[in-house]
Amino acid sequence: MIILIRKRVFLLSALFCCFLAGLAAVFWFGHTPAAPAFAARDDVPVTVVVDAGHGGEDGGAISPDGVEESHLNLEIALRVNDLLRFAGQRTLLTRSEDITIADPDLNTIRQRKVSDLKNRVALVNSTENAVLLSVHQNSLPSSVVTHGAQVFWNRQEGAEELAEIIQDALNGHINAGNEKHPKPIPTTIYLMKNITAPGIIVECGFLSNPEETVRLQQPDYQLKLAAAIAAGYLRCAAGEEVP
Repeated sequence: MIILIRKRVFLLSALFCCFLAGLAAVFWFGHTPAAPAFAARDDVPVTVVVDAGHGGEDGGAISPDGVEESHLNLEIALRVNDLLRFAGQRTLLTRSEDITIADPDLNTIRQRKVSDLKNRVALVNSTENAVLLSVHQNSLPSSVVTHGAQVFWNRQEGAEELAEIIQDALNGHINAGNEKHPKPIPTTIYLMKNITAPGIIVECGFLSNPEETVRLQQPDYQLKLAAAIAAGYLRCAAGEEVP
């Protein structure tokens, strides 16, 4: 009986992910990313802060052939945002274009990076009932075969459960045969250490892996990632228990 229930949950999740990805494709191909496509319901108490990591002069990790993390983060985050808004969730983007959100009057790159992080923290902490979904890319040059999407969670209540359910969705639809486990975020990560809301980082893939770097640049794969992340969040918001 337990096996049959798990199989049913997986099939429903798979259908939901496919539905979200297909729907997103209708709106995204030819869609202007900066324009919000959907409206949130007024009765949704939580605001999902969708964070595209890095931006502007801070490109983040860079693949051997020069693909910058920040651009991929933005493409995937915008898709996650649209999918959640279609599902009636209240969302807030930390950035909707390739920019830093640092204070404008700073001189050095280091100062702007510090300011950017502080402003992201301030944005999350000033948002009532926030949950942070931060989109990033990984890199491990010492092992170019390493690949796959992995979720990391901060120490705030509810974050671990959210990470586990989103990781389950990613394992089912992105990491087949390469399943990963969610992990706690190191306390050295400034953003996640200083926010007062539950937060997760989704490392969508490895820019040190040439094949995965190619996939991460493909719009249909970005939609697939976004659909899995959004479906996982919605499963958690609906009260589904950790698988």
